[in-house]
Amino acid sequence: MKLAFIIDPLEKLDPGHDSTVAIMEAAQKLGHEVFVTSVGDLAVINGQAWAKLAALRLQPVILVDGHWQVSQPWSELSESQWMALTECQAVFMRKDPPVTVQYLYATFILELLAPTKTMVINSPQGLREANEKMYTLQFAAVMPPTVVSLDKGLIRQFLEEHGAAVLKPLGGKAGEGILFLDPGDRNFNSLVEISTQHGKEPVMVQRFLPEAKEGDKRIILLDGDPIGAVNRIPSGAEFRGNMAVGGQVAPTTITSREIEICALLKPKLQADGLYFVGIDVIGGYLTEVNVTSPTGIREIDRLEGVRLGEKVIYWLEKQF
Repeated sequence: MKLAFIIDPLEKLDPGHDSTVAIMEAAQKLGHEVFVTSVGDLAVINGQAWAKLAALRLQPVILVDGHWQVSQPWSELSESQWMALTECQAVFMRKDPPVTVQYLYATFILELLAPTKTMVINSPQGLREANEKMYTLQFAAVMPPTVVSLDKGLIRQFLEEHGAAVLKPLGGKAGEGILFLDPGDRNFNSLVEISTQHGKEPVMVQRFLPEAKEGDKRIILLDGDPIGAVNRIPSGAEFRGNMAVGGQVAPTTITSREIEICALLKPKLQADGLYFVGIDVIGGYLTEVNVTSPTGIREIDRLEGVRLGEKVIYWLEKQF
């Protein structure tokens, strides 16, 4: 197959961490052609979706003493050229958040592809509808108490009711901008003003889960089914477990409660064409559904001795 990956600049990717690189490596290993492009290199020509694609060759990472060893250089790009995306069997949309206007326009271009001929992972419509914070609210039965608002009074009322809370920007990623709210913090008003852009953007506020100190579990779902998980444990005085802010990773298992959460999500994820998803679970509560470029594959592979990227490609092969 020919597979196109819409990514951030290649030099910004960490081959020892990024799930995108793991999937591309797996595709190459299994005999498929890998091409890369960016959201700015998509176009519509004669009513068809096109992209400026560059063929990519990867030097796979190697696991040595429990750590990924990366060769330098680890990638080789050919000269890019315009190609109709209909020539590809699948397009992986793996651009990191935030979801900008340019990102949204890219999804409209990808919408021109017939899913029976060129599969987009994840589906353009699903990506537009599934804000990674707001989408989670469709599964409120398994979430901690949550409010979404830009009103300081409402957020204050929620905070006093629940004792402590976590504030999350709706467009953030990798733990960026997440704040711990304490009812006695005299900076409360300022924190909310800054986070809401002075009353212009709503934020999500969730009851603080003390179980967070034991870890924030990332579970990878493929077509709605869990295929692996990793626990991200806050380090030092940091309350966030995200790997991007220094959270330590540890092996874990998927509990019966988490299997129930995955089963609850599966029909909706499948209906929305959200095939590759990472959910976050703390203390048996669903806190986020990540659909744009969820990470975790490399860490699960390293800790469990598996190759989830290959599972993704094997699954993709069965779709054709």
